[in-house]
Amino acid sequence: MRRSALRGLTEGARGFGPGPLFNQILPLLMSSTLEDQERHLLVKVIDRVLYKLDDMVRPYCHKILVVIEPLLIDEDYFARVEGREIISNLAKAAGLATMIATMRPDIDHADEYVRNTTARAFAVVASALGIPALLLFLRAVCQSKKSWQARHTGIKIVQQIAMLLGCAVLPHLKQLVDIIAHGLQDEQQKVRTITALALAALAEAAMPYGIEAFDTVLRPLWKGICEHRGKGLAAFLKAIGYIIPLMDAEHANYYTREVMIILIREFSTPDEEMKKIVLKVVKQCVATEGVEPSYIREDILPPFFRNFWVVRMALDRRNYRQLVDTTVEIANKVGGADIIGRIVEDLKDASEPYRKMVMETIDKVIGNLGVADIDSRLEEQIIDGIVYAFQEQTSDDTTVMLNGFGTVVNSLGPRVKPYLPQIAGIIRWRLNTPSARVRQQAADLIARIAVVMKQCGEEQMMGHLGLFLYEYLGEEYPEVLGSILGAMKAIVNVIGMTKMTPPIKDLLPRLTPILKNRHEKVQENCIDLVGRIADRGAELAPPREWNRICFDLLELLKAQKKAIRRATVNTFGYIAKAIGPHDVLSTLLGFAYVFLYLFITVGFVFLLKLILLLLLVLLFVVSLFLFYPLSDCKAAQQSEGPGASAA
Repeated sequence: MRRSALRGLTEGARGFGPGPLFNQILPLLMSSTLEDQERHLLVKVIDRVLYKLDDMVRPYCHKILVVIEPLLIDEDYFARVEGREIISNLAKAAGLATMIATMRPDIDHADEYVRNTTARAFAVVASALGIPALLLFLRAVCQSKKSWQARHTGIKIVQQIAMLLGCAVLPHLKQLVDIIAHGLQDEQQKVRTITALALAALAEAAMPYGIEAFDTVLRPLWKGICEHRGKGLAAFLKAIGYIIPLMDAEHANYYTREVMIILIREFSTPDEEMKKIVLKVVKQCVATEGVEPSYIREDILPPFFRNFWVVRMALDRRNYRQLVDTTVEIANKVGGADIIGRIVEDLKDASEPYRKMVMETIDKVIGNLGVADIDSRLEEQIIDGIVYAFQEQTSDDTTVMLNGFGTVVNSLGPRVKPYLPQIAGIIRWRLNTPSARVRQQAADLIARIAVVMKQCGEEQMMGHLGLFLYEYLGEEYPEVLGSILGAMKAIVNVIGMTKMTPPIKDLLPRLTPILKNRHEKVQENCIDLVGRIADRGAELAPPREWNRICFDLLELLKAQKKAIRRATVNTFGYIAKAIGPHDVLSTLLGFAYVFLYLFITVGFVFLLKLILLLLLVLLFVVSLFLFYPLSDCKAAQQSEGPGASAA
């Protein structure tokens, strides 16, 4: 119904005219009770109608923009995309002159909200019609003497163009920089700030090219960094932070050393927004080629850790993420041991969010750089710290700790052997606790470190853990049971079928009833485990048991999750290879017979309906001949005479 209505509106758009259409559609879009799906459908209607109306839409540009522009700053990403799509199509239909004439009064509007949406709309117009079409207009607006609001909006348009188009600004980079360069010395603080932010956006979009375009603004930016404070300084720092990575190594090293004096001064700022920008600039400067590790180690690290590595930074998610990324970037430059040695003791901090931040940083540093530069003393501290942090968790989000623990243990490899008895003891104790979350976490940890236990020759320890897990196959919580099956799968993979305890002939009958569990995680891990056994140790279980498993696997071919269906098909293949294809084929064909019977039944009903329909048509034709005989037709034709036939 929706499709036919949309087709009717689209095909009759030019006949209806823009007035009746937009007078009905636009009020609906402004409704406060409009749902996402309804908005999407209305946007689709406007999109199609705009395409058909073409230049007839010009008188209604302002009305459409009033409704659509707020979508450009909507929290929902898809709403923003839909808003950009409509404005883009409107610009193509109405033309540049109409769009400029419509939005020109809003450029120096008193309300900042209106100016913001107007700037975003102009950026969409630039993406639709091309940046060169707007350059002359932007130059005139950015140099407006009438009001500082117009200059502010013009420069913001350039910023939004850079953010929207990305590297597509490169051919016009020099012109765009020249258009807004004078804003760095504007009398209005807001204009200077937005100019610096626009330059930062242009540099980010152009990276790693285009340093020549920024030659004219380096001196004003440097002067601004020395003179400004607060938000103005933050914007200027952001601009210089994005321009430095574009420079060659020699200039980048010089500018980094100079700007770092101001950055270190701002390390202790209480302003959260300034902290984020300082961290971002430090990250970019440190990553730049030409900056020496010795300089970072001696001049940056002490104040950096003193001011940023505090508990408060872990409580704000954006600060947390930026601090971790910056620290990892510094570690890439100076080495992992220098960074880990400064934060490893914080794994025993009283604050859990702070411990998680430390663990995530160690995880990423070791994942990137390995453990070659970590000595035995630091190794002991790391193991001691991660064991403490792992045991002291109280939150439900255990991913960070598990990832960190797994990365450290796997990276250390054979070096972790002296600590394995302690780790295994902790796992056994946690598997025996009343808390389902703790048991699940312990099982997940086994799955992550099983390979390292094999490398260390601890097959006996894995056998003990296998027996321990076997006793918990009656677990009532499906999430925990899924993790236990995953841990058993990891042990079976590394220890082999013949050395597995309990023996496969005892383990497989316990797994067969679990296949009936409806939980997806349990199904997937159980099928994978059965498949591994069928692939590598099918002879360790009797053929009768495999036949039973085949019948239980049939239902899983109808599972919702594709991974489960794929694992089931693979397992059937392993079983067929193990016990011969005849038994498996008979099971599958029996299952297929049921579906074929249903299909034939349904098909027979459909065929019967078709025959009845044909009979009805035949009866209708016969009735025509009965009530209107052929002889009457001939008599009527003769009575009309030859003249009628000639006519």
